[in-house]
Formats: sequence, C-alpha cells, structure tokens
Amino acid sequence: MGKRRKSRELAMQMLFQADIGKQTPDAVRRTFWQARETNDPDTRGFAEDIFRVACERKEEIDGLMEQTSQRWRLDRMAAVDRNLLRASIAEMLGYPGTPLPIIINEALEVARLYAAPESIPFLNGVLDTIARTLPRTAKQLAPKLEK
Repeated sequence: MGKRRKSRELAMQMLFQADIGKQTPDAVRRTFWQARETNDPDTRGFAEDIFRVACERKEEIDGLMEQTSQRWRLDRMAAVDRNLLRASIAEMLGYPGTPLPIIINEALEVARLYAAPESIPFLNGVLDTIARTLPRTAKQLAPKLEK
C-alpha cells in the first residue's frame, strides 16, 4: 500500500473515531497516534492534513453530502461510508491540485477494505456528483498520462 493511500485510510479512521466516539479533533489527535505504529512523517502528515480540512470544513462537507445523497440523511449512512466521504471531500477541497479521479479511485480502494460491498456504488456516485460540482481546471479533472 502506498503512503498516500495509507494516509487516506488513517484520515478516515481519525474521522471515524471523532464521529463515533464523540471526540474533539484535539482529543483524537492526542490518542489516535498512540495506538498506531505509523512512524513515517509523510504518511502521518498527509493524514493529519486531510483530518484538519475535514474538521475545519465539516459543515460545508456535510452540506455537500446531504445535497448529493438524496434520501440518505447523514445519521442513516454507515459510519464508515460517512467518514470516508468526509475524508475524500476534504481532500477535494483542500488539495485542488490532486486530480479528482485519483481521489475517487483511492476512496473506493479504501472502501473495499472497510465498507460493505454494496457501499461502493453509493460512494462512487456521491463522490462523482460532488466532483462535478466543484470548480476545477481541465488538468485537475483528467491527469495527463506520461508516455
């Protein structure tokens, strides 16, 4: 597993801990890393950045999720799905240089580890719809393939 994917997985876990444990972001930061063996500063740093953006822009992110996931209130979504969406949308908002197809694909790969199989099409649809609503340049929408 690459460093970025591991970071995305860890960010989702941090958000899950905050959500289910009703913990503040500071409390999560204090306890989360004590239980992990992740010592790579790049992996940890990217996970922390996604978590920070998700926490700082939670209302905006949750609003996008509610608008997009018709007939699904946030409290009715599976906790893994809800927090994976938060992490992915936070990356879309906080890292506008990362191509959206990469963010979506990485989210689906993490979902295959933690979410129910029937969640994959739901997550893909929500993320794809949100990605289309965000202002992006052509470069961000479709990365150039190296020859």
